[in-house]
Amino acid sequence: MSILRVILSIIFPPLAVFDRGCGSIIIVFLLTLCGWVPGVIAALIILNRKE
Repeated sequence: MSILRVILSIIFPPLAVFDRGCGSIIIVFLLTLCGWVPGVIAALIILNRKE
């Protein structure tokens, strides 16, 4: 996980998980709409997972 991805996930979480697939983008986008903090947490968790 690069520092650029971490900064991007704090600023705009759905853009940070863009290459992880459509499902991840939708989940993070919906959580970001519910509240900024859940979207950031979800984006960081998805980025931290190993592929």
